[in-house]
Amino acid sequence: MLDSDLAKLYECANGTKTINLAVKRHINRFPERFMFQLTKDEYYEILRFQFETLELEQGKYSKYLPYVFTEQGVAMLATVLRTPVAEEVSIRIMDAFVAMRKYISTNLIEQKYINDLVLKDSKRIDLLF
Repeated sequence: MLDSDLAKLYECANGTKTINLAVKRHINRFPERFMFQLTKDEYYEILRFQFETLELEQGKYSKYLPYVFTEQGVAMLATVLRTPVAEEVSIRIMDAFVAMRKYISTNLIEQKYINDLVLKDSKRIDLLF
């Protein structure tokens, strides 16, 4: 998740500045697998999709590249921010990650079952010919 999205979800008074300061104070808790910064190309790719509504006035967009937090980074951020909103939102985000993981896992198991059936049928057809 982007730092700006998390700032909105956590209702941070100073937006991403609050998140970035909290991370800097506890940087040893945020290895690269928890949080990373987007490249310029990745950032502009995101903005490109918003181009129709993009207002190009000075100071409208951050001059700094945004940070992205992984599932573990979101959980760690909640422990660093320690606000009621951060705790509640983090629980909901973690539930969403669990639901996504379960959905993906279930679909992979179903896909494997279908693939196995297709392989068995194709072997039977090969034997008939």
